[in-house]
Amino acid sequence: MHIEFWGAAQEVTGSCHLVKVGRFTLLLDCGLMQGGGKVKEDEANRQDFPFDPASIDAVVLSHSHLDHCGRIPLLIKQGFKGKIYTQRACQEMCRVMFMDAAHIAERDAYTLNRKRERKGLPAIDALFNSQDAEKALKHFRGMDYAQALKIAEGVTVTLFDAGHILGSSIIQLTLEEKGETRKVVFSGDLGHAGAPILRNPACVKEADVVLMESTYGGRCHRSWEASFIEMREVLNQARHSNGNILIPSFAVGRTQELLYLFTKYYKEWGMGDWQIFLDSPMAIEATEVYSHHSHLYDAESREIWAKQKIQEKLPNLKMTRSPEESIAINNIKSGAIIIAGSGMCEGGRIRHHLKNQVWRKGAHLVFVGFQARNTLGRRIVEGAKTIKLWGEEINVEAQVHTINGFSAHADQQGLIDWYRCFNASPKLFLVHGESEAQEALIEAIKPWTNAQAPTSGQYLNLLDPAYALQDLAE
Repeated sequence: MHIEFWGAAQEVTGSCHLVKVGRFTLLLDCGLMQGGGKVKEDEANRQDFPFDPASIDAVVLSHSHLDHCGRIPLLIKQGFKGKIYTQRACQEMCRVMFMDAAHIAERDAYTLNRKRERKGLPAIDALFNSQDAEKALKHFRGMDYAQALKIAEGVTVTLFDAGHILGSSIIQLTLEEKGETRKVVFSGDLGHAGAPILRNPACVKEADVVLMESTYGGRCHRSWEASFIEMREVLNQARHSNGNILIPSFAVGRTQELLYLFTKYYKEWGMGDWQIFLDSPMAIEATEVYSHHSHLYDAESREIWAKQKIQEKLPNLKMTRSPEESIAINNIKSGAIIIAGSGMCEGGRIRHHLKNQVWRKGAHLVFVGFQARNTLGRRIVEGAKTIKLWGEEINVEAQVHTINGFSAHADQQGLIDWYRCFNASPKLFLVHGESEAQEALIEAIKPWTNAQAPTSGQYLNLLDPAYALQDLAE
């Protein structure tokens, strides 16, 4: 009975942890590596898995962000035949995510192969295609929160609301082997308490071992109230500078929060003064999935948002699905709020809007989410004076704003508070975080436990009372 740490170990993306119980093997998440540019990402994600996919009996998925689920189609291409267990809303959202990712992969492969053909090089396949995505979706089995499900002899899964995005889960595994029982809790990505729309992360009481994300382990967010004031101030500044506002936003989670807040504060923030564009086909589809699961909202959000369609509450919102509609936005020089993916500016339509807007002094660029190391978004946040898009060097003259309080991740205090819900201080291992954030959290949480941050390739023997990390090579 053991856990092997393979992805999101002292880094933020590529979540993947292998759990072995007797002859049964499962994965907690199977995510894409992101950051570092398309070429490096593609190379990393094309590498063989560090285990035989055919030997995996099941996947238990925490949520539908691609850094947690995006390698599932590859896992199946390479031999996985088991079931994928996740919350029902997550199951529906994965269709949106997989089909969009497949479309992008196919387009990127087509573009790259044209270049390779001119150089006399052989063509390469897309990372995965639409058929691979459809095949993967047939393996999913939806679950409800707080309903224990025995998926194999000695393995029971229970999901709890993580409050991160719709259908996100904290995963509790009850494992039995050789007369011994262990409870392992994997936090997935924990939500920021008080966030719009969703409920706060559930408190889980029982665990022997906890795997906890640490994305913001070294930082405390501003309060929601301060963040709302900051957003209103940005809107006022942009109104007076006669520019547009660009918001790179994650299609699932952050986009829906923004639309909800624009609805809630429509009069107070003067939202009627703006043309609002949701310029992301995937975000549009994800917003529709949100509308199917209003029973997962918190009480206030059900009252404000669930009873009417979003366009009835936000009449100046235009959802632009086609490329032609997106291109037409470039003709608007001021008075537009453009929400587009991707959230870290690594792809999607936001890059076209940056090319057309970021050199304008009256423009405003608002980051409302985490920017991973080596991403374009991170470089801009850190003060880059120029950026390169499609080979062209472009000056960054827009005013850049970072509103960290909008994060969908728990901050350092939120992570500590969630851990303190457990009885008897279970052994804590930090995943899904950069090493600096993990070091800060290890220090901050010392009054309650001595946390550790595994590296890729380490494992944990769950039958060892010391729960000591070891290298697989040992």
